[in-house]
Amino acid sequence: MSLKSNDINRRLVKEITIILIIKIVILLTIKHIWFDAPTIPKNFDNQVAEHIAGNPSQIKETR
Repeated sequence: MSLKSNDINRRLVKEITIILIIKIVILLTIKHIWFDAPTIPKNFDNQVAEHIAGNPSQIKETR
């Protein structure tokens, strides 16, 4: 009985380890594909100043 229980535990540990490795590889792949570099919006300084100060900028943007 002890031998059979030990075998089941080893199999369970092996399966969990394989699943964790697969998940880590998938997460790292997703991170590399979609989150490889931060995006910086246009007129970043103006947007930050407006957000902090609450004052509209003097520069008029056309959209």
